[in-house]
Amino acid sequence: MHPCLTCGACCTQYRVAFHWMESDEFAQGGVPAELTERLDPHRLCMRGTRSAPVRCVALDAEIGVRSRCSIHPHRPSVCRQVDASWEFGAPSPQCDRARLAHGLPVLNAGDWRWRDDAGNDDSHPDDNGNSPSSPPLTPIAA
Repeated sequence: MHPCLTCGACCTQYRVAFHWMESDEFAQGGVPAELTERLDPHRLCMRGTRSAPVRCVALDAEIGVRSRCSIHPHRPSVCRQVDASWEFGAPSPQCDRARLAHGLPVLNAGDWRWRDDAGNDDSHPDDNGNSPSSPPLTPIAA
């Protein structure tokens, strides 16, 4: 199983700020506007991530046990850009810091062996429906 499905730590550590054009008020299938708040004239942020304690309003989780993003297909580009450590062969300082803040061990290359067991035979880690990752979207011009 994808390690993010039992984590959720990153959604409790960082402000999720993005350009207002990613909102569903502007782009069909965009980030639900009712879950955002204005950060400045050009950016929105996910409610719950503007100030401490941080916890994204879209997070449905018990950190370290189970985790899901309730708007996963419509999440902001900044969320799509956060890789789990070693998911694509390299550490992620952002992931490591978030996990450590919750007393969770950092991920290592061995945490991705489930892909081999799942019969993945190519570079598409989520082809069996086990991964919350999605290909990055082309950024919307600012």
